[in-house]
Amino acid sequence: MKVLIMNGPNLNLLGKREPAVYGREGFASYLEKLKARFPDVEIDYFQSNIEGELVTAIQQADGRYDAVVLNAGAYTHTSVAIADAIGAVDLPVVEVHISCTLARESFRHVSLIAPKCKGTIMGFGLDSYRLGILSVIE
Repeated sequence: MKVLIMNGPNLNLLGKREPAVYGREGFASYLEKLKARFPDVEIDYFQSNIEGELVTAIQQADGRYDAVVLNAGAYTHTSVAIADAIGAVDLPVVEVHISCTLARESFRHVSLIAPKCKGTIMGFGLDSYRLGILSVIE
């Protein structure tokens, strides 16, 4: 099985950005732990702060991966383009969030991508990604 993990804007700053919300671990070290935890799953990673690059990566994942685990960051709440890209591909996309977006500012309570996704996992810190992978391999 091949899974693509995708992170949107500002998630390249994990470990530095608001540690009280996002934790102190950078994503590179966490990704290595995920790969060790799932040795039979080929896990690739893509991060961009640019909406169009995320749309293109979702489109290109179709036929190359079995699933996408996506933390679209702030684009979760604003991007019709990312939602449309998810709806256009023939593979499951699982929406993940490190924090519980429903416990944060009201503008974070609405996800434009959730209706196009297989499901949503939030609030479990970086472990949300592990749970996202489990949801597509089991």
